[in-house]
Amino acid sequence: MKRYFILSLLVLLMACSKITAENYNKVTTGMSRAEVVAILGEPTQSESGGFLGIQGETAMWKDGKVQITAQFVNQKLLTHSMVKQ
Repeated sequence: MKRYFILSLLVLLMACSKITAENYNKVTTGMSRAEVVAILGEPTQSESGGFLGIQGETAMWKDGKVQITAQFVNQKLLTHSMVKQ
């Protein structure tokens, strides 16, 4: 019984992924990083750096065969892309 409960919970969590084409389409250039995270959740990976007061970040969300990548400049979305493998 416990095994079926855990399996059901895992299936439910997988079905609740925020990494979808529908959510990708909600993300638009100029959004704040916080707005993007509210839609997609926290990124799976992130790299950031700064120079002369300009902060840049590349964030990636990955779930299964879907990957969304976004570039932020000073916490604002500059560009984003989605790849289905």
